Amino acid sequence: MPEISSPVQVATAGEALIDLIAGADGRFEPCLGGAVYNLARALARQDIGTLYLNPLSRDRFGRQLAAALVQDGVHLAQPDPVPEVTSLAVVNVDASGHPDYAFYRQGVADRATSATALTQACAQSELLSLVCTGALALSPDDGETYLPWLAAQRQAGRTVVVDANLRPSVMPNLELYRRHVLTALQYADVIKASDEDLTCLDLPGDTALAQARHLLKGSRASVLALTLGSKGAALLTRHGQVFEARELEPITVVDTVGAGDCFLAGLVAAMLQHHLPADWGSAPVASGVARDLLCSAIASASLCVMQRGCVPPTRSEVLDRLETVAMSFAG
Repeated sequence: MPEISSPVQVATAGEALIDLIAGADGRFEPCLGGAVYNLARALARQDIGTLYLNPLSRDRFGRQLAAALVQDGVHLAQPDPVPEVTSLAVVNVDASGHPDYAFYRQGVADRATSATALTQACAQSELLSLVCTGALALSPDDGETYLPWLAAQRQAGRTVVVDANLRPSVMPNLELYRRHVLTALQYADVIKASDEDLTCLDLPGDTALAQARHLLKGSRASVLALTLGSKGAALLTRHGQVFEARELEPITVVDTVGAGDCFLAGLVAAMLQHHLPADWGSAPVASGVARDLLCSAIASASLCVMQRGCVPPTRSEVLDRLETVAMSFAG
């Protein structure tokens, strides 16, 4: 395994796949995707030293996935391709731009790894301070890979960020899936979830904020970042603060593929900029810091949804949007 020669601040672990996105004419357009893969690219484009931990296939799609990561400046923990094939996702987008997924994930490259391999790769990056996972990595079938790795990262003192990003339509046992996701979230210092994720987890509460409070209270995390679609987003802290923000100008949504991934990248980029410790939500959070975090995340997501597929914005594009688009903020 090669030693990382340039600074890596964040490591991501999880799926890399090809999104086959259905067009109006019935044809499917292959797009590079996978929530964690999108996140790795989005972080690198926002000038964050990023290490992608999972292997990639030697097939055509795998080489395209690897090339795009390298082009964006992502470090590959396993640069040598593996014989397993690339994961596929068939994506149908409805009239509002919301995607529905069907996944093909048996015997695939990004799952050809282990907790030991992930942990060893992280150990080689001396400046690594934060790790991210979520989405399909939260499948119960992959628990032996990701849960021990998360435990090792937390023990090493790194900030653990977990994106719930549920995929219930492809999980054969929904109740087992819910329980496993809640178990995985126990390793998180920062949880990111959407209002739809909270509904899928069947949490108590008649609003998304109430459900988010319940989830945060029952976890060991110090912060929960909640996305609310067109209503913006919120940050809830263990200290009891709630911050909310949204853009004031309407945008034309092409599709929402990768929006949550870009949101999380914007959040993490701002977290690193403020040098926040792993438990930063356990103490009072300054309003200005919370505003920076939420607005960075929302601007990143907005730039994503205005394009087809997941095309993560650069940091300069995010900063330009923050200067030109008004946002409301409360908290």
